[in-house]
Amino acid sequence: MIDLALGSCGAMLNAGAGDFVKLRAKFMMALATAIFGNGCTGGSTEDAYVEQARAVHRNALTIDAHVEIPGNYATREVDPITDNDFQVDFPKLWAGELEAVFLVIDPSRNVLDANDAVSMQAATIRGLEAINRLAEEMHPSEIEIAHSAGEIERIVNSGKLAASIGIENGLVIGQEIDLIETYFEYGGRYMALPHDIHIEPFDVEDFTGDEFDGIELAPLASSIIGEMNRLGMVVDISHLSRAAMLEAVSLSQAPVIASNSAIRKLRDHSWNLDDDQLIALRDNGGVVQVVAFGALLTDDAALRRREYNNIRGAFGMIPGQQPEELGAEPYEDYIGRMEALNDRYPDATVSDFVDHIDHVVRLIGIDHVGISSDFDGGGGIVGWNDAGETLNVTVELVRRGYSEAEIAKLWGGNLLRVFREVESVAGQLAES
Repeated sequence: MIDLALGSCGAMLNAGAGDFVKLRAKFMMALATAIFGNGCTGGSTEDAYVEQARAVHRNALTIDAHVEIPGNYATREVDPITDNDFQVDFPKLWAGELEAVFLVIDPSRNVLDANDAVSMQAATIRGLEAINRLAEEMHPSEIEIAHSAGEIERIVNSGKLAASIGIENGLVIGQEIDLIETYFEYGGRYMALPHDIHIEPFDVEDFTGDEFDGIELAPLASSIIGEMNRLGMVVDISHLSRAAMLEAVSLSQAPVIASNSAIRKLRDHSWNLDDDQLIALRDNGGVVQVVAFGALLTDDAALRRREYNNIRGAFGMIPGQQPEELGAEPYEDYIGRMEALNDRYPDATVSDFVDHIDHVVRLIGIDHVGISSDFDGGGGIVGWNDAGETLNVTVELVRRGYSEAEIAKLWGGNLLRVFREVESVAGQLAES
């Protein structure tokens, strides 16, 4: 994890992070060059960008559309009120001035068999209960659950963090359409349609051809979409095949979102959206929340992730194990391999991330783009590796010439517009 919040040309952006930002001097110049190696125009110009970005950032309503939670969330083991090893907790949110988040439940991470509908449904309910417990019992003075666009605005204006709830995969429905209303009553406000969980985002050669792209929607998808439209739950089309995504957009009576997707023109992975899909999303009135998931942004980052996993496997490391636990000699070998990996496959940066935003804006317009991190679900890039570094994204947007009004749309305005329209469609369906 990179704890250093960097501005262009190595300027450190400490948005009130205090003890939450740890300086790693050994990598400072390398990271600054990786993120901002081109376009340095002098310290005074860069300082002006940073100061402008601070003002713009504070005036915008900032929403991260996709932050995943662990299975033991809102317990003694994982209490986000404290600064911890996760990429998102309250101190990091406050440091990065990130005012609202969609806390996302991915039940497939917490069951032995993702095809076991009963286990998936139970894990979903546990996640929903955890988020409600967090807001209602553990920290009601700091955070509140938002059930609508208007509630997000009200909660943020009150000084609290706003949390809305997303569900990662419609496989949690199984064959029980009625469960959608149960999830909605718990506070679920968007849900991804059923998709194949066996595809990995760091696959570079695999799953980028017609074999995946032609997979159609699940048989129940039409009924699922209809029920979500009726309730006012946003349809999330992230990670669908090309054919399924286009079909879903055509079936939905309300705008849809891609809660955590990137752009296929820049990184050829079947989870990413091609230009035809982006145009369909625009015509639907929807929004793509471009995701800061390195392996979906650049080929190098995908290869890096794959090789990183291979190196850890070669040392017999289990998830969560730190390299310092290996012992002196294996540790030195491990560090040497990681340094070679850094040189061979650089990680994705904030600049790479905004390249994807730029493409969408040029193709379908500023009104159909938003931002998500996928923090604690695999997301994180150089310069935005936890919520405390969020200002760096705004600095890069300012540097590229986005106006304050445009940045406000990217950080939350477009997503709120979609939610209002989804709520309006639900109201119209209730009257018909």
